[in-house]
Amino acid sequence: MSHITPALLGSLLSAHGAALRLYARQFLSGAESDAAADDVVQEALLQLAKQATMPDDPPAWLFRTVRNGALTARRRAERRRRHETSAGSARSGWFESRPEAQLDAAAAAAALAALPDEVREVVVAHLWGGLTFEQIATVVGTSSSTAHRRYEQGLQTLRLRWDTKHAGT
Repeated sequence: MSHITPALLGSLLSAHGAALRLYARQFLSGAESDAAADDVVQEALLQLAKQATMPDDPPAWLFRTVRNGALTARRRAERRRRHETSAGSARSGWFESRPEAQLDAAAAAAALAALPDEVREVVVAHLWGGLTFEQIATVVGTSSSTAHRRYEQGLQTLRLRWDTKHAGT
């Protein structure tokens, strides 16, 4: 058994990298399979680099590690898809349409969705999540005054869109 050097890792990657990536892809699916396969191969090489000594059969060790990593990534992705599907189907819309309401639920949801991401997340966190601006600042990694400014910006944008759309009615 020999010591693992960067040169040795580089030669293993050159000799087996493409095959390891292809091997990992067979276990992965979806649009992210190329990136996921790259991640699995990289993680296997990192695990090899952490070994005190070189395994007896490095290519077989790498293929086994890539296989295990790809299967774990596939199970994780399947769990995430099931959870997202379940959570998405259980969540009702942001607004409920009622004939007596002046607010059209679909139009309000569309207006909210049109806000920039960083503004929308503050509006939703404050109005629907009930978070304070201090709590929102902690979540999004900004100051409470920036969170408040984004909230005000979102409300102002929503008001302007409402006023523009309903100016003639």
